[in-house]
Amino acid sequence: MKTFYQILANTLLATVTNMTVWFAMIFFIYLETKSVTATSVVSGIYLVAVAVSGIWFGSLVDHNKKKNVMLLSGFVSLIIYSIGFVVYLSVPAETWKNATSPTLWTFVPLLLLGVIAGNLRGIALPTLVTILIPEDSRDKANGLVGTTTGIIFLITSAISGFLVAHSGMYLVLILAMIVMALSIAHLFVTDIPEKEIVHLEGQPPKVDLRGTFALVIAIPGLIALIFFSTFNNFLGGVFMGLMDAYGLSLVSVQVWGVLWAILSCGFIVGGLLIAKFGLGKNPLFAMFAANIVIWIISSVFTIQPSIVLLCVGMFIYISVVPFIEAAEHTIIQKVVPLERQGRVFGFAQSVEMSASPLTTFMIGPVTELFFIPFMTVGAGVELIGSWFGTGADRGIALVFTVTGIIGLIVTLIAMNTKYYGLLSKRYLEENEVGVLPEGEPA
Repeated sequence: MKTFYQILANTLLATVTNMTVWFAMIFFIYLETKSVTATSVVSGIYLVAVAVSGIWFGSLVDHNKKKNVMLLSGFVSLIIYSIGFVVYLSVPAETWKNATSPTLWTFVPLLLLGVIAGNLRGIALPTLVTILIPEDSRDKANGLVGTTTGIIFLITSAISGFLVAHSGMYLVLILAMIVMALSIAHLFVTDIPEKEIVHLEGQPPKVDLRGTFALVIAIPGLIALIFFSTFNNFLGGVFMGLMDAYGLSLVSVQVWGVLWAILSCGFIVGGLLIAKFGLGKNPLFAMFAANIVIWIISSVFTIQPSIVLLCVGMFIYISVVPFIEAAEHTIIQKVVPLERQGRVFGFAQSVEMSASPLTTFMIGPVTELFFIPFMTVGAGVELIGSWFGTGADRGIALVFTVTGIIGLIVTLIAMNTKYYGLLSKRYLEENEVGVLPEGEPA
C-alpha cells in the first residue's frame, strides 16, 4: 500500500501538469478567438488522438516495466511543453486571436501531444492496482484513484483560469515544465516491485490487436460493457465540446475556474465513498445505477439559466462518475489476465473514446447553426422560450437537456439486455480466469 500511495501521489503531480495545460488551452482559445467551433475542434482532436493511441499505449504497458513506461510519459510531455514554450514566446500576441491562424493550429496539436503522452499513466495505473492490491480490495483502491482525479481537477480548475487571465499560456507552460520535472525525479527514485514481464506463448512482442480482441470476445458480456461505455462517451462529447462555453456565458473565466475547483470535489467525495464502502457484490449494478443518475441530472441542470442550478447538478454528476470508472476497472482487473490487462485497458480506451470525437467535432457547428438560432430567432422561442429562456446560452443548454434524455433511455435499455446478465454471472463466478493456461482464449 505504501508503494501504491507513492504512485498515486506521483500520478497526481504529473496529471495536474497535463490537465492544467489542457484546461488552460481551452480557456485561452475560447477567450482569444470567441469561437465555440474552435474549442470543439480542439476537444475533438484530443479525443481522436486518445482513441488512436490507446491500443498502442496498452501494448507498451504490457511489454515493458510499468515504471519505465510512466517515466517515458513524463519525459515526452516535458520535452513537448518546452518546445511549446519557445513557440509561444516567438510569435506576436495578435496571432492567437485569429481562429484560422496556422500558427495557432500548430501550437495546439503540439501541446496536445504532451497531454496525450500522460495517457500512458492512465493505462499503466490500473494494471499496477492489479499487481499491488489484493483482489478483494481493488474496488476500494480504484475509488482512491477516483479521489485522486478529484484532487487533480480541484487544483487544475482553480489555477488554470487565473493563470490564463494573468498571462495567457506563459505561466501555464513555465509551471508545466517545473512540475513535470519534479514528477520525473520523484518517480525515478520510487521503487515499484514488478515481477518479470509475462509473455504468453507465441505472443508477438508488439501491438496484438487480434489477440486482444479475441480475449475480449471470449469473456461473455465484456464487449457489451465496452460498447455501452462507448455510447456514453458519444454523448459525453457534448459536455467536452460545450461545457466551458456554457459556463463562460454565465460567469467570468476566473469565477468559472474557481467553480470547477469546487465542483471537482465531487470526484473526491465519490472516490472516498468507494474507498470506504466498495462497489458492492456486483460492480455492474453500481455502474448502471450511476448512469441513471448522471443522465437524469443532465436532463435538468441547464433547464434554467442559473449558475446555482448548474453547480448543484454538476456536483452530483461528478460525484457519481467515479462509480462508473471504478466499476469498469474492477471488472476488467478480475476477468482479464494481468499479462493482457494493458492491452485490454488500451483497447477499451480506444474503442470508448472513438465515439467522442465525432460528437465533439460536430456539436460546436450544430449548436451554432441550429440550436442557437432555434432559441434566439427560431421556433424554439415560441415553443419553449417562455419558460426555458431564449438566447445563445439557452441554445447550448437545450443540447444538454436532449443529451440527458437520450442517455437515460439507452441506459434503461442496456441494463435489461442479456449481456448484463452474462457479465454479472461471469464476475460472480469463483473461477474468473477466462483463458486456458497456454494463453489462448477459452
